[in-house]
Amino acid sequence: MPSLAAIRASNAAFVPAYAPVAIFVGGTSGLGQGIAEAFARHVKGNAHIVIIGRNRAAADSILSQLPKPTVAGITHEFVQCDVTKMKNIQSVTKELLTRIPKINFLVMTPGIMTTKGREETDEGIDRKMAIHYYARWKFTNDLMPALLKAKADGEDAKVMSVFAAGKGGEIDLDDIGLKKTYSLSTVALQTPTYNDLALEEFAVRNPGINFSHAYPGAVRTGLLSSSETPLLRAASYIIPALTYPFTTSQVDAGEYLLHGMLNTSKGAFSRIGSRGEDIGMSRYFGSEEARRRLWEHTVKATQVSS
Repeated sequence: MPSLAAIRASNAAFVPAYAPVAIFVGGTSGLGQGIAEAFARHVKGNAHIVIIGRNRAAADSILSQLPKPTVAGITHEFVQCDVTKMKNIQSVTKELLTRIPKINFLVMTPGIMTTKGREETDEGIDRKMAIHYYARWKFTNDLMPALLKAKADGEDAKVMSVFAAGKGGEIDLDDIGLKKTYSLSTVALQTPTYNDLALEEFAVRNPGINFSHAYPGAVRTGLLSSSETPLLRAASYIIPALTYPFTTSQVDAGEYLLHGMLNTSKGAFSRIGSRGEDIGMSRYFGSEEARRRLWEHTVKATQVSS
């Protein structure tokens, strides 16, 4: 396993001949912030960086501290979006495509920590599952034209969903979306597999673009302190101190995951571990039928009425 110093050096060696476009969904805090800052640091600010999230104040603070671009025409920006609603995502992606012809990197890290049961949005999707799966699928699907344009121009075209690669379980093909068998444990096991299968299917349908699912490990972020569950918020004062020796800082995790994304091969589905390593297909629970049925379900579930 390469040292962190070696990984930082490898990331710093990424010097593209073009000004890349990188979109970070969930980049206003935690892992998304860590990856976005690592990316900006290593390209010395010379990339069109778009942070998508809900918290404008947090985004403005992050963007103000990124290295200033030295290439004319480069911008760093924030786009506000509540990703629990597919109609919001569709509105944002439609607007982005009108002014951003190609995308080189799409990184998705939105997360929620809650012990609440199923909470359906007005679109019929559970909020937790919307954040951890459906939103990621819709951003990827809707922004595909810009990713394909980058690939056609011979540039990097990579998508990374940071969630729980290698931590999933068998999915219930008779209850995709978990309207009948929802529980916290079921969601925790099945949504990682949803991410695996969806990204694998995207790779099959879009050769030449890399799609990766990453597991970040235990990272020191503010996810507990921002939880909707009072008990989890209270635990945020205790658990981080107890687990500190066994966790990774947000900054270091950003370096590891950026390294994993930059070093994925073109045109394939990859799974990345907490140190940016390729974890192969360990604990993979998929099949061609499962991919097909999940895809059909997701297309219907994320469809927005005009």
